[in-house]
Amino acid sequence: MLELDSTLAQHIVDRAMAILPHNINVMDAQGMIIGSGDPSRLHTRHEGAQLVLANRRVVEIDAQAAACLRGVKPGVNLPLLHAERLIGVLGITGDPETVRPYAELVRMAAEMLVEHRVLQAERHWQRHQQEAWLRQLLDPQLRLSSFENDAERLGLQLTWPRQMCLLQLDAEGDPLPRQARLLASLGGKSEHLVAPLGRHELLWCRPYSATRDDAAWLQQADEREWGVRSLALSDPLHDLAELRQASLVLRDLQAYGQARFPERRLLRLDELRLPTLLYAQRHSWLLQGWLAPLRRVLAQDSQGTLRTTLEAWCAYDGQVQACAQALGIHRNTLRYRLERIAELSGLDLNRLDQRLQLSLGLGLLESDMPLG
Repeated sequence: MLELDSTLAQHIVDRAMAILPHNINVMDAQGMIIGSGDPSRLHTRHEGAQLVLANRRVVEIDAQAAACLRGVKPGVNLPLLHAERLIGVLGITGDPETVRPYAELVRMAAEMLVEHRVLQAERHWQRHQQEAWLRQLLDPQLRLSSFENDAERLGLQLTWPRQMCLLQLDAEGDPLPRQARLLASLGGKSEHLVAPLGRHELLWCRPYSATRDDAAWLQQADEREWGVRSLALSDPLHDLAELRQASLVLRDLQAYGQARFPERRLLRLDELRLPTLLYAQRHSWLLQGWLAPLRRVLAQDSQGTLRTTLEAWCAYDGQVQACAQALGIHRNTLRYRLERIAELSGLDLNRLDQRLQLSLGLGLLESDMPLG
């Protein structure tokens, strides 16, 4: 239920007086002037407005009547309505014969401004409700059935498949203005949901499209100075359960990408699924044992030679000639280094699964995992 406040009242006054050469007053439901072109009349009681409120009709006051009333000047005073409810009074100062032609036009404009304020408030409330709904997906303790009911109540258009995106903002400067611009842009589309997660992250739920060019979107974001540092993308999702799982996994994807590929801005789950899965388990005893062979190698590699060799060996999928050329060394030197890696790790580098163990392990160890 709308209540007139001084901000809205003064806005009505300013808009009307930018066009009309007459003073405008706006009174609240108690007859108090809360908006006026004459600051000396603010916060005084208007007896003419009280007559309007008591009778729900237009009250015209000439000079003779004004002299008999307190806080009143000649003019026309009209009831201000919203949804057929009396919310205040609009007054135009001047001789009634002169200002009467403007009265209904000014009232119509004022009621349009009131309606615009109501719609803005409703949109603001709905946006915050949608943001809360999206953030709560991250809480696995909340039942999905309640989310379905809330989605229907909020009028969310959840067409499937959908895609979850996690945006990380630049840490430099104040992120809040950039976050506000992103929220306004992304949340302005009916099928798109967006919610801030702290100061530097936003969760974005959008319809899935296999042809969407997210690299171009990042370039556009740069041009608009939105300050997007990285964009992590889920697979196509087909129900609320998958939506929740993707929301949780994207944080691991983003953290892994930041540690392993700090310059890479576009992170796709379908390209980094296995390392993301391992990263999510990075503190487990089982994974620590899986990393132990690589730790033994790196413990004896003070110059970083074995690490560089191992990365190239994995990158070229065990192809000796291509790996040696990439490293700028002789094939025999490469074989010696690989034998040393195998000796220290106890792994067979000719086996794909054990090469993968070392390759993925390098990424995990570079993710600031404890070395002991």
